[in-house]
Amino acid sequence: MKFYHLLIIGILVLSFTTSFLIRSQALDYGFELNEFDPFFNYRATEFIIENGLSEYFEWQDSLSWYPEGRNVSATSQVMLHITAAGTYKIFGGNSSLYDFTILFPVVFSSLTVIVIFALVRLLGGTTAGLFASLLFSISMPLIIRGTIGWFKSEPLGLFYGLLGVYLFLSGIKTENKKIIIPKIIGGGILLSFGLASWGGIQFFVIPIGAFILALPFIRKDHNFLLWSVPLFVISFLSAVLIFERPGLSFVLGLGGFSIIGPTIFLIICIIIQKFSKHESKTRNGILLLMAILIVGSFLIIINEDSNLLPLPSFRYLNAINPFLTTTDPLVDSVAEHATTTLPQSFYFHSILMIFAGLGIWFVLDKKQKINFLEKDSIVFALIIGIIGVYVSSAFVRLEVFASISLIILSSIGLSVLTKKIFQIVVESNIQKNIMKFSFFGFLILLLVIPLVIPQNGNWTTVTKAPPTILNGGSVYDVATNDWKESLEWIKENTSEDSVIAAWWDYGYWITTMSERTTLTDNATLDSKKIQKIAKILVSSPDEAWNSFQNMGADYVLVFVAGQRIDNEFEEPLYLLNGGGDESKKQWFMRIAGEPTEKFILPDGLSGTEHFWENTLLGNLFPFSTLAYVDLRTEFQSEIYLPGLTPVYFKDIKYSANDDGPFKLVHESPSFVNEDKILLGIFIYEINDNYLPR
Repeated sequence: MKFYHLLIIGILVLSFTTSFLIRSQALDYGFELNEFDPFFNYRATEFIIENGLSEYFEWQDSLSWYPEGRNVSATSQVMLHITAAGTYKIFGGNSSLYDFTILFPVVFSSLTVIVIFALVRLLGGTTAGLFASLLFSISMPLIIRGTIGWFKSEPLGLFYGLLGVYLFLSGIKTENKKIIIPKIIGGGILLSFGLASWGGIQFFVIPIGAFILALPFIRKDHNFLLWSVPLFVISFLSAVLIFERPGLSFVLGLGGFSIIGPTIFLIICIIIQKFSKHESKTRNGILLLMAILIVGSFLIIINEDSNLLPLPSFRYLNAINPFLTTTDPLVDSVAEHATTTLPQSFYFHSILMIFAGLGIWFVLDKKQKINFLEKDSIVFALIIGIIGVYVSSAFVRLEVFASISLIILSSIGLSVLTKKIFQIVVESNIQKNIMKFSFFGFLILLLVIPLVIPQNGNWTTVTKAPPTILNGGSVYDVATNDWKESLEWIKENTSEDSVIAAWWDYGYWITTMSERTTLTDNATLDSKKIQKIAKILVSSPDEAWNSFQNMGADYVLVFVAGQRIDNEFEEPLYLLNGGGDESKKQWFMRIAGEPTEKFILPDGLSGTEHFWENTLLGNLFPFSTLAYVDLRTEFQSEIYLPGLTPVYFKDIKYSANDDGPFKLVHESPSFVNEDKILLGIFIYEINDNYLPR
């Protein structure tokens, strides 16, 4: 037994360290927070540490969404900030909060391998749990959303959410009566913590609701279910009400309905079955279930017009109905909200799909006689598998749920397969060691393939990329100080009450690193205001100047990413389409409701003459088109022809000494130094003394 327990501990340690090392590869580029949201989460955590919880819940952030500000506790992942502040006070030691929050997601993502082990062990046994911990540590969608510096919602939300699901299932499956109530209540509370850390955890609530619907048909201990399931639901919803977000709107909305409705069904179904004849119990329960589903579907349909139930935000509705994506250009413009394609799904999961298929086959085929899997475990595994794969089809971001579903099913499949191979070995005359080593060698080979192939795009190397603050979210694998120096310039060279206008992507960086007020930011609280910024950027410079004056802006920031190309001229020439505002401009136009053909050439990327000459954005970009070139044959044309690429030269339209509507007051180093890779941050002062024509 000692060796058995040491083996389990050893595999869990291996899973933890593997997870930690893979998720920490970005350290090669620098020790920084990654992406945009982590900077606000760091700032909010810092506020709790410096001011306390009571002040946090009263905090109206005046640096965000000028002039209205932002009610932080009502619009944030509160438990992420509270947990980070609490763990920092306990474990932070002498480290800075910034450094602590960089490590925070890696630690919790790696700790989740233990939680997934416990959950899958409960469903499919110890072997399945160990497989699950290993698969969790190398699953690419989970790695992508839990790398070092990724101080966002998913790592902590998944930790709390999976732990809550485990405690709930363990509570209703345990035979130790002394710990049933603490487990069930704890499961509800921790699931609410997960929901308050990441709104996506409501996609764990849906399979739990579906599982509750199935319980009267697969469990005979109805008296136990009559109090244990309502206790869990009451604990969960009561804890949810503590937080402003998700809060009352979740409890009274579709989220609450998806778990309250099944609980009511369970109670009524059990009562009906008690008074039904033995041969008609199942039939009566099914008829009731069909009636509940019909009524529930009807309520959801009429809710679109009557608003009987508060609806979740658009992106959550989009996960339920993936076809909604293209109806909202703002949602569609976010890369992580892109609809998942079949090639992407295979790239993300590859071999797990095969093992998950085996798992489904094993649990559904009665001929297999898998006695160690209980009926409720099989049902829950299938429910979370189906729902996880479905919701992940809406957004690339939600592929984490497909990963968890496939990990559960794959682990069960691998566990059953392992037991069957060992059974064959025992019953045959084949040398046991040869069979064991061959089998495990084959499994390891299958699992290793996606870890190493293709060379520069496999599961382990795909996350080895610079933190976004170092490459601006561009397509270039570089780490520069362009953004950090530009943000520091704003902090040191603008007045404290300055208001900065920029596309919403950069809002959190400006408020956190520059400590300046922004018109919009990554919270995307007001889509109409974002649309207004988009309209300003594609309007004429004079119209834009008037609009910024009305909005109270003092500076406007734009970001251009590109690369310098070698040529025989002294003047540097550039290709621009590296992931900055020059690559997002078509989204600006769609969000603004403007016809893209007016501003964009038929290639879907390059600006027209009207864009460069008559829009604010075209004039704020310090470049102009020199010619259109075939990069393979070097054929040149003064006008656009299909297949040709525009080449640009430096052309500052609003210098610091001009008396125009805007004055260029800052250029980032890679533009000034004419580096090979351009990460150009350009800050313009809005000239209050300008007189529009």
